[in-house]
Amino acid sequence: MNDKQVSILNLEGIAWGAVFVWWGITELVPSLPHGLGAAVIGLILIGLNLARVKTGVPISAFTTAVGLVALIWGGLELASPVLNLSFEIPVFAVLLIVFGVFVMGNAVTRRSAAH
Repeated sequence: MNDKQVSILNLEGIAWGAVFVWWGITELVPSLPHGLGAAVIGLILIGLNLARVKTGVPISAFTTAVGLVALIWGGLELASPVLNLSFEIPVFAVLLIVFGVFVMGNAVTRRSAAH
C-alpha cells in the first residue's frame, strides 16, 4: 500500500471515528438542541474532504454529499424554532430524496463518462 492510500485510510478512519463518537455523545446527552448532532456530523464529513484536498487526495463525492445533507438537515432543524414555521418540515424525507437523486445522477454521469 502506498503512502497516499495509507493517508486516505487514516483520514477516513479518524473522520468516521469522530462521527461515531459524536453520535454516541448525542445519544447520551438528549438535552442537546435538535439538529446539532446532524450538523456536527456534516461538518466532520466536510472537514474530512477539506483534509483530503489539503493532503492532495481527491475528495469523496459520497462523504461530501452525506456531509452536505447532514449539515443542511441539522441547520434546518436548529433554525426551525427561529423560523417559527406554522408547519412541520419533513427535512429528513426531503433530504433523502435529494441525496437519492444525487447518487443516481452521479451514477449516470460516471457511466456516461466511461463510454
